[in-house]
Amino acid sequence: MKIPHRPGIRELSRLYESRALSPVEVVQQMLQRIDTLDKHLNSFITITADHAMAQARVAEKQILSGNKHGPLHGIPYAAKDLLETKGILTTVGSKIMANNIPQSDAAIIQKLNDAGSILMGKTGLHEWAYGITSTNPHFGPVTNPWDTTRIPGGSSGGSTAALAAGLCSFSLGSDTGGSIRIPAAFCGVTGLKPTFGRISRRGAFPLGHTLDTLGPFAVSVEDVALVYLATAGHDPLDPSSSNKAVESFDFNPEPSLKGTRIGVPINFYFDNLVPDVKTATSAALQDLQDLGAELCEIEVPDIEAANSLHRLILLAEASSVHRKRIQAHREDFGMDVRALLEQGQFILATDYLNAQRARQEFCQDFNTLFANVDVVAAPAIPIPTAPIGKLEIEVDGRMENVRLATTRNIRALNLAGLPVLSVPCGFHKDNLPIGLQLIGKNYCETEVLKVGHAYQQTTDWHTRVATVSK
Repeated sequence: MKIPHRPGIRELSRLYESRALSPVEVVQQMLQRIDTLDKHLNSFITITADHAMAQARVAEKQILSGNKHGPLHGIPYAAKDLLETKGILTTVGSKIMANNIPQSDAAIIQKLNDAGSILMGKTGLHEWAYGITSTNPHFGPVTNPWDTTRIPGGSSGGSTAALAAGLCSFSLGSDTGGSIRIPAAFCGVTGLKPTFGRISRRGAFPLGHTLDTLGPFAVSVEDVALVYLATAGHDPLDPSSSNKAVESFDFNPEPSLKGTRIGVPINFYFDNLVPDVKTATSAALQDLQDLGAELCEIEVPDIEAANSLHRLILLAEASSVHRKRIQAHREDFGMDVRALLEQGQFILATDYLNAQRARQEFCQDFNTLFANVDVVAAPAIPIPTAPIGKLEIEVDGRMENVRLATTRNIRALNLAGLPVLSVPCGFHKDNLPIGLQLIGKNYCETEVLKVGHAYQQTTDWHTRVATVSK
């Protein structure tokens, strides 16, 4: 039997249970698919064919003997190439780390090993995870499966491009200023940025110490939830790891949101959208209301000011991470990342500390919204994905910087560490995906996942499949 074009976790798990497919057959076919399609996407930096086949043989033997570990057993996935993998190249998208072979696995990789998942490879990213295009000067640009002349978003662009093209069943990314939600929206997949500290960052190369978050991508909210539950939890070896218990939950078999209050911002988030985004997100809000949700108008705190705080904090933290490295290897950095890191060297300690104080005020102000609503819904990205190499795009009749426009609705939420789910909610007129973001209260991933799941039960945007242009 041939594997489905874009096989989800639940789908493959059922096929294993019925003996219609085995992990070895799935991995063999997926490697063939990677060989055919990834020359057009450049979504992988390293393809771990031998490693994947070895894991598949072990998983197949265990499953056939009745020793199935759970829903992720035998499921192929891809990992962003900033996660350490024992004995497997981990470059962080950089020339400097081009020969880096870790001696141990990142905590999240360890958990997936325990779950019996199969690593297909390490995916491309913006250099050092510091950018939104995944156009990498050392490994080449990752392209978008919906239109290979356009960016997939970043920095986790390889993870979403591979998933959207059916080269894995789920993937892993990181989010410091939107790097899960941006590529999820641009590639038409589902992505979850959990609460800060929910998933251990041990073994993940840092960018912003007080901002970095790891999270999963999958075809559906149901599949994302499976990966989230398998990877979240306290890690005593990670100082930033939360010790708050992760609650298991079941989705309602009936698509109902009765009793759920969804906040709809009346300021900022719906400003300066291209018409297709406004139309799609307005339709999504109507769908949520039709499911029984109560839509409540809310006024969010100053997001534009929070975006500026985020930029200052990240410039300082990223520059701190790379301070010695950029002094010793300045010419080995791409121009865009080098420029940002050099800007960060001029941030004063007083400015950084004042920004962190202002950040706390923003967090308190945003969290007060959840006294009256369960989830906040807003457009993820105001614009369609841009052509590779293009620095400006027209938004609402005026030209905007692609980076600033792409991150405008996204980056401030990292300051508050809130869980945010991005789900596909429509398409632009030129067949490029549009994303809706669902924002929850800290440690309330369950709420955003339940809303997203109900939405996907009555819509089919997440089932649309990209045909990779050649």
